[in-house]
This record gives sequence, C-alpha cells and structure tokens, in this order.
Amino acid sequence: MKVSDLARAADVTGETVRHYTREGLLHPQRDPDNGYQLYGADDLNRLRFIQRARTLGFSLREVREILEHADHGDSPCPMVRDLLAERLPEIRSRIRELQALATRMERALETWRDMPDGTPDGHSLCRLIESLPMESDDGFARQAP
Repeated sequence: MKVSDLARAADVTGETVRHYTREGLLHPQRDPDNGYQLYGADDLNRLRFIQRARTLGFSLREVREILEHADHGDSPCPMVRDLLAERLPEIRSRIRELQALATRMERALETWRDMPDGTPDGHSLCRLIESLPMESDDGFARQAP
C-alpha cells in the first residue's frame, strides 16, 4: 500500500502516516523502481494500534516505548497499566481545574451581562476583566489592588 492507501484504510490523513513514519512508528519498505514507500498489513495493524493508544491519552513518545517493548518480544502491558494508573489521578485533577475554570467563566459572563463596554483610557484596559476579583493560589478570591 502507498501512503494514500494506508491512510484511507485507517481513516487518517496521508500527513498522519508520513508523520508516524518520520517518528519511526511505521516501517515501510521502499519500492526499488520508483522509491515510493510501501506499507503492509503489519503497518496497518500498527497504525490502528497507535490510534487506539492515542485515544487513551498516550503520547507519541509513550507509544514508541510500547511498540519498542513489543518489537523486542517483551510485553508492554505492565508498563501500559502503570502509565494509566499514574496518569488517571492527574487527569481527574485537571478535570476539576477545568470545571472550576468553567464556573469562573460562567460567573464572569453573568456579571458582565449588563456591564457597558469600555474604551482603554490609560488607566483601564478592559473593565470587564478588571472588575473580577483576583484569585490567590489557594483558590480564594481577593480584591484587586
């Protein structure tokens, strides 16, 4: 398969295939007649594996490590479990941070609903943002100086 064939079979772009090839995640053969990269069924399986791993949040560096373990005949499964177990609390924390951000944004929009637009005057840049109380590192609001 050429790049376009592999991309179509995996439902990705040709650039995605080229990128993963440059990253060393796919290993095409070269057609001796025209120099085209030719991909086989193993590359399609590998590409689908990469897609699945990416949907679980693995970085390309991590995917490379997983593939290297498998390529050397070692099971990457313990590493995969450890990586997800380590990352899950971080993701949950990030979700809480994003939920708090969404709440702040909703409050700001509600507060700003009836506020007039202002023009920068040398003392003020955007009264909407400046009207919000400052938040300290502990998450509690404090008044701007």
